[in-house]
Parts: sequence; structure tokens; C-alpha cells
Amino acid sequence: MSEASVPPAAPAPVPRRTTLPAALTVLTVVSGFVDAVSYLGLGRVFAANMTGNVVIIGFAAAGAPGFSVLGSLTSLGAFLAGAVCAGRLTAVFAGRPRQTWVRSVFVTEAVLLAAASAVAFAWPGGATYALIAVLAWAMGLRNATVRKLAVPDMTTTVLTMTLTGLASESSLAGGTDPRPGRGITSVVAMLAGAALGALLVLHHGLGWPLLVSALLVAVAAAGYREPAADGDDIRSA
Repeated sequence: MSEASVPPAAPAPVPRRTTLPAALTVLTVVSGFVDAVSYLGLGRVFAANMTGNVVIIGFAAAGAPGFSVLGSLTSLGAFLAGAVCAGRLTAVFAGRPRQTWVRSVFVTEAVLLAAASAVAFAWPGGATYALIAVLAWAMGLRNATVRKLAVPDMTTTVLTMTLTGLASESSLAGGTDPRPGRGITSVVAMLAGAALGALLVLHHGLGWPLLVSALLVAVAAAGYREPAADGDDIRSA
């Protein structure tokens, strides 16, 4: 066969990249919204940041006014229940594409936030403990899933270790952090979510920030893609 008759080689396919970091950034923004709602609107309780609840229980036990032991315990219990359910889901989705598992968790969170929004609109100023439980359950489900995914510097609810890594691995400390952008993005995302969530809570009540949170998680679920969904199962997370 002559050179002229050799068909040209097909162009190499452009590899697809996972959109998981982008989705987790959106969820970090949502964490700021959720804690703005729970702390400012539900009695100084955290639904996403469980460290804060442990500290609050300690404050209340010492007699500090304005803190709810029952609210913090409700949040802790619901969060742990959500984390247990996440562990169960890990087993249910074992062997299936990671995209299916993660998207299912995202959709569940969106539904829970939408339900909380509906409750907040229907009973403004009421159903406090029900809202705390639903929000904390959703955050426990998500937090346990994100822990399994183990994306560096993207925990979505806790920034202590992210900030520690940014400082200890920076050039000032003699380190060479290969991904400083992720840590900085997480901090900015949480700050933006908390600020926007607080504005909505203070001026429009609890329903709107929860509805915005539900929509953001739904967008994250719809936009989440994995490059090899058929071969990348939950065990490789």
C-alpha cells in the first residue's frame, strides 16, 4: 500500500476531567448558608460544623447564657445519623460507578434542603428542632461521603485543617504546597456562603437561604461528571 493510500490517523480524544472539585466548592458555599441559617435563625446552633456544637455544649454546661444544649444535641445526633446512612449507602453502591453514588448523595441533600425550605416558609419561626435535625442529617450524609472521596483540601464543612495546610505548607514555612488554590477557594467559598446566607436570614427569613441552598446543590449534582464513569467504581474513591 502506498503512502498516499494510508488513511490519516484519527485525532486523539481529548481526555475529560472530573468536575468533582467544582461540585465540592459549590457544596462549601452551601455549608456557609446552612450554618448561617442554623446559628442565626435556629438558636445559635451549628448544622454543618459539629466542632462548634461541642464547644457550645461546653459553654452551656458552664452556665453561659444564650446557648441551647438541646439544640446542639439534636444537631449532633442527626448529623451522626446522616453519617451512618452515608456508610450504608457506600455499601449499597459498592461496585457501581462513583458518579452514580455521589450524584445520589447530592440529590438527596438537595431534596432535604428543599424540604427544610418548605417547612421554613410554612411555619416561619416554628419547627426549630425539626429544621435543625433535617439540616444536620443532610450535612452528616454529605460529610461522610466527602470523607470517603478524600479530595485534598476540600472537606466542604471544616476549614481548620485546610487553613493549617495553607500556612504550614506555604513558602513562608519552607513548604511547597502543590494545590494552594484549592485551599484558598474553599475558604473564600465558605466565607461567601456565610455572608450571603446571613444577609438572606437577616432580611428575608429562613426559607429563601434554604431554597437557594437546595438549588445550588441541585446544580452541583447536575453538573457533576466523572471521566470514566463505567470503570471508576465506589471502591476507587
